[in-house]
Amino acid sequence: MRALAEFIMRGRMQATLVVAGCATLPLLYWLGAAAGCLVLLRRGLKDALGVLALGLLPALIWWLYSDDPRALLVLLGSSSLALVLRASESWNRVLLVSIAMGLVFSVVLGVAFAPQIEMLAQALIKVMPSLLGDVYQQLSVDEQARFASLIAPVLTGLIAALLQIVSVLSLIVGRYWQALLYNPGGFGREFRAIRIPLLPAMLLLVLMLLGPNLGSQMAMLTPLCSVPLVFAGLALIHGLVAQKRLAKFWLVGLYVTLLLFMQLIYPLLVVLAIVDSLIDFRGRSAPKDADNANGEG
Repeated sequence: MRALAEFIMRGRMQATLVVAGCATLPLLYWLGAAAGCLVLLRRGLKDALGVLALGLLPALIWWLYSDDPRALLVLLGSSSLALVLRASESWNRVLLVSIAMGLVFSVVLGVAFAPQIEMLAQALIKVMPSLLGDVYQQLSVDEQARFASLIAPVLTGLIAALLQIVSVLSLIVGRYWQALLYNPGGFGREFRAIRIPLLPAMLLLVLMLLGPNLGSQMAMLTPLCSVPLVFAGLALIHGLVAQKRLAKFWLVGLYVTLLLFMQLIYPLLVVLAIVDSLIDFRGRSAPKDADNANGEG
């Protein structure tokens, strides 16, 4: 990873080669976005603009000829978040801004892929009686109709939330590279200090719970608002492991469990982040010990 980061920062041509080259490969577009974030975080928008523009070309081609917007959306999304991080040095702000970015993703997906999403929603509606069994049968006709109307927006929100997560992860990789080259250990301290303040955390919780009641289209807020809390939950566990000087095995176990039991661990991380906003498990001194990862002070 260090060798790749050094290659990216060697010059504009090398950075462009990585960003544009990865954008042309369906499974490596996130790596190109991370490279773009590294250049933007270290050099600023003026120097990174040409690199990102050339990286957008293959991503745009993928969308136009393969109906795959992932590379373009993630590259634009992660770069936007990198601008926020460079300007504010606040991961809390980045995570909260990512919700607005997720809403933009939802609008784009809803416009560009409405027929495909609706087709998938109709397929899910047909299998709902067998999936939910007696619970579904006990719903009234109006409740079943309302439930069915939420499926398409929730699907759109889930896909947008996935792209939102990938965008944040690309920024994390870029920030990690930046710290690796210019401030070793800085990213770890920075990430472990992430904690959503109480008021935003409660607002996110309310939007997650009440979003579907505000209208069918607002149901997409539930997955989008969960993303900052999940990353805050991961930061909490990283922080506790570092404070208690526990073995890295616990973190490996966390991510393996997250991959295997996503439907269980994901909401648990959300709950942990909300409780941490109330209690602050890591103590008041954790943010004071954190520094930035840009290596410039």
